Amino acid sequence: MFSMTYKEVWTLAEAEDGKLRQVSYELLTRGRKLADELKANLCSVLIGGNTGDEELRQLIKRGADKVYFVGSEILQSFTVETYSNVLVDLIKNHKPEIVIAAATTMGRTLMPHVSIRVNAGLTADCTGLEIESDTGNLLQTRPAIGGNILATIKTPSHRPQMATVRPRSTRPAPPDENRTGEIVREVFNTALIDNRVKRIGFHKNEDQEIDIQSADVVVSGGKGLKKKEGFTLVWELAKKLDGVVGASRDAVDRGWINYPHQVGLSGKTVTPKLYVAAGISGSIQHLAGMKTAENIVAINIDPEAQIFKVADFGIVGDVFEILPLLIERLEEVRSK
Repeated sequence: MFSMTYKEVWTLAEAEDGKLRQVSYELLTRGRKLADELKANLCSVLIGGNTGDEELRQLIKRGADKVYFVGSEILQSFTVETYSNVLVDLIKNHKPEIVIAAATTMGRTLMPHVSIRVNAGLTADCTGLEIESDTGNLLQTRPAIGGNILATIKTPSHRPQMATVRPRSTRPAPPDENRTGEIVREVFNTALIDNRVKRIGFHKNEDQEIDIQSADVVVSGGKGLKKKEGFTLVWELAKKLDGVVGASRDAVDRGWINYPHQVGLSGKTVTPKLYVAAGISGSIQHLAGMKTAENIVAINIDPEAQIFKVADFGIVGDVFEILPLLIERLEEVRSK
């Protein structure tokens, strides 16, 4: 019922100081699959400060057919009210079928604000997006009830269909230098500025936890470590590898480590170059948060543990025997 009017699939790009953020490319990987199934154009939408054509063309190289860019110095800093006015105006003018954004600070703030104003449904923090074959509806899968189940949601009666997606849950496609597309620089209407809100400054908390989502190496511990003190080996191995420490939900629930380190559906999704899982059995919830890592090393005493199904390298053995050997070997290599 919507196909004649609502046509395009949109992904919401993000930029900082004129440079695109990685999550912009991750969304294009998701959007490309949806657009191909719907036989629709994939469009990337960027609202922000002045960004050059070469940077915008990166979005085309990563999968976009068209880029809608609304740029102005006034839009350099994100304010939800003004950004919402701009995005609502774009939606009303171009009528996209689907709009997806990252579940970042901007996406989590902007998308609910916009969805209410355009009378659309919104599913937050999705881990999976598919097109329903017989209806063309967007099937939006997300964890529910503390990550214990996966719920699939659809909004068949309203358009656009809107969702936010977990950052780092998809690998960006490599750039294709031969792809071509259209860059549309939309004129910024200053009437869309909401003067009730003004950014007066930005303060970064220097004491905040290390962001495990940005780390190249994550060493995670689970229930197999038996007690809080068992994490001493995990911390030591992570330090030797210049990495950060992650954890399974079991470890966090037992109070062995705090929540910002939790990997999985009810924690963080990570895509490091190396992921070491020590004493983690590999529940569905945990696998969903780390299975896209480039290299996965699993250490578990149970040869039937689910973690071995996604591991590139598996070590069947006691973590209290294996981890000290790895630490010792790394010390030897670094001392040479």
